[in-house]
Parts: sequence; C-alpha cells; structure tokens
Amino acid sequence: MEIRFKKKSEIFDVGITAVAAILSVVIMLYGVLHFGISQTWPELVLNLFYIACLVMMGMYFFKYRISKEQFYYWCTVCVGTTVLLRDILFPPKISNYPLHLACLVLAVALVMMLTFFYARKDWKTYSKGNLWMIFIIDMLLAIIYNIVIYMEPIDETSNYMMVEIWIRPTITYGLVACYIKETQE
Repeated sequence: MEIRFKKKSEIFDVGITAVAAILSVVIMLYGVLHFGISQTWPELVLNLFYIACLVMMGMYFFKYRISKEQFYYWCTVCVGTTVLLRDILFPPKISNYPLHLACLVLAVALVMMLTFFYARKDWKTYSKGNLWMIFIIDMLLAIIYNIVIYMEPIDETSNYMMVEIWIRPTITYGLVACYIKETQE
C-alpha cells in the first residue's frame, strides 16, 4: 500500500494526530457506554463526525479512493458541522456571560473561516497563515471550555468532557498538517 507522505516528520505529524484523535474518540465512546446513551447522545453524534474525519484521514494518507479535494472538503464539512452543533446550536451552559460570548464569537468566526476556505473557486491559494488561524481559533475555544470546566464544580463527567473538547483541535491540526505538507511538494 502506498502512502502519501514520505518524510518521517510528515508521517509523524499525521501519525501523532491520528493516534491522539483515535484515543480521544475511544475514551469518549467508553464515556457514552459508561454514562448511558440517554445522557450522552450529543457526544455520540459528535463522535460520528470525528470518526468520519479519522477514516478520511486514513484514506487520504494511504491514497485509498479519495482525492485531495474530497478529503479537504468533507473533513472541513465534518469539522464545521461539529462546530455548528457543539458551539453554536447547542452550546454548553456557561454561567460566566463574557466567556459564553467569547465562545460564541470564536465559534462563528471558525465556521466562517471554514466556509470561506471552501467557498473559493481556487482553494489552493488559501495561505498557510489562514489555515493556522483555523487551528488557533479552535484551540482557543478548547482552552476557554477547559477554563469553564475548572470554574464549575468537578464531577464524574468532567474528565470525559475535557477529552471531548480536545478531539476537534487535534483533527484540525491534522488537516492543517496534511494541507501544508501537500503544498510543500
């Protein structure tokens, strides 16, 4: 089976992303089984999108039946859908209004950046800086959610929520790494 990237550093970037995301998804699936589907069904829906991204990442890495355009398009759609569901339509309850507003603003900015990335006819002209901004905004969202979890009373679900928060930035990093490695060739 042929792989897309040849250098060890490129393989490491994509590999570490895949391993971290797979471990996170497995932990979240365990959390869904542990707490029951009635309480954790939103995480299960989000995990389906994350699993789709991971499968597409594997197909892309091994050059199996997916083109570059399909990979970037569908992974971006999956990530954008998770942002829309998790952060905009069904945002977590945050008692601190400024943090809640910051999360909404960052989520809307992230969806707009993801939409702009694929609304362009010549998507290859999108700069590396713009792609890193997608990752940075996603990471800022995760950091704010971590702060909110530490501010709230910690319960049994807190550890699972901290894992779930970091799945999307990990996948976003993988997308950015794949795109940057691809444009360097």
